Amino acid sequence: MLPLQVEYAAAMAKVLSDPGLYTFTGGEPPSADVLEARYRRQLAGPSRPDERWLNWVLDYNGELIGYVQATITGSTAEIAWVIGTAWQGQGFAKEATQGLVTWLRTQKIVRIIAHVHPDHTASAAVAAASGLHRTDVLEDGEYLWVAGPE
Repeated sequence: MLPLQVEYAAAMAKVLSDPGLYTFTGGEPPSADVLEARYRRQLAGPSRPDERWLNWVLDYNGELIGYVQATITGSTAEIAWVIGTAWQGQGFAKEATQGLVTWLRTQKIVRIIAHVHPDHTASAAVAAASGLHRTDVLEDGEYLWVAGPE
């Protein structure tokens, strides 16, 4: 996991270029320019003083393959992960997300949440392997997964 840098935009645009990545989340592949602007906003941080944005890209043998992120508000972190299509099914999302959850717990984060589309079995498996459990709460078509108090 490498802390996000604007300079990663071009490489990450290639990682995120498969339209299939957006089957469950919607949207479309971002261009390098769009990612550069997004990364600048993310690095500037939120306008809310009680919120923190944490973003990492994932490096495997010198090649960027995806990202993990967390938005922290108080003692709650909302997490997300994306692995490029070429690297899916190899355990990268599970390893990175488990590492993120473990680290968040050392930061006194009590509640960790993620949103997973009901049909996205791979992301559901990552969430479960990271210690989150699915609730019956559906928000914007995605199940709320939680570790800690509901």
